[in-house]
Amino acid sequence: MTGAAVDIIRRVKVCIVSDSHDRADPIARAVAAAKELGAEAVIHCGDLIGAQTIKPALKSGLPVHAIHGNNLGDAQAMHFQSRMSNGQLQYHGAEARLELAGRKVIVTHYDHLGYALACTGDWDVVCCGHSHTAMARQVPNVKGTTTWLVNPGTVAGLAGPCTWILGDLDRLSFEVHTLNL
Repeated sequence: MTGAAVDIIRRVKVCIVSDSHDRADPIARAVAAAKELGAEAVIHCGDLIGAQTIKPALKSGLPVHAIHGNNLGDAQAMHFQSRMSNGQLQYHGAEARLELAGRKVIVTHYDHLGYALACTGDWDVVCCGHSHTAMARQVPNVKGTTTWLVNPGTVAGLAGPCTWILGDLDRLSFEVHTLNL
């Protein structure tokens, strides 16, 4: 078994954030808090904007999967930061298709697209952002089961509280956490 395969199987708890909008401190604090609670990876659902925004969070040592959202920022700088991180930051562009803890996870920025993806039944977990409203719920899908739709709100606390989600992919449970700014 390769190192990457072991890595995929091992990851169970994840820190899910979104809409950091160039605010590095809240995302770093959320990632640090999640790591204390056992998170082994980070999913950023977009509107990260700048490569410098993620740098303090990378100090946690956790691998980060990030997409850009509708506030693209500097995509070239994000690709450069990703290359320079020795694999710790994986910048996926507009969406990410991941396998973590044996779960199929897709990350998109827009909440309406997240809902549509959840309805397909092709994913165990759909992570999205954009609305700045935190929630995690099961959505009935066309395959007769349910899919988790997870939106961590805005870690930057813009037009709402500063929120993030700790997800347990083994148990498929999701807890909304709030940071005090």
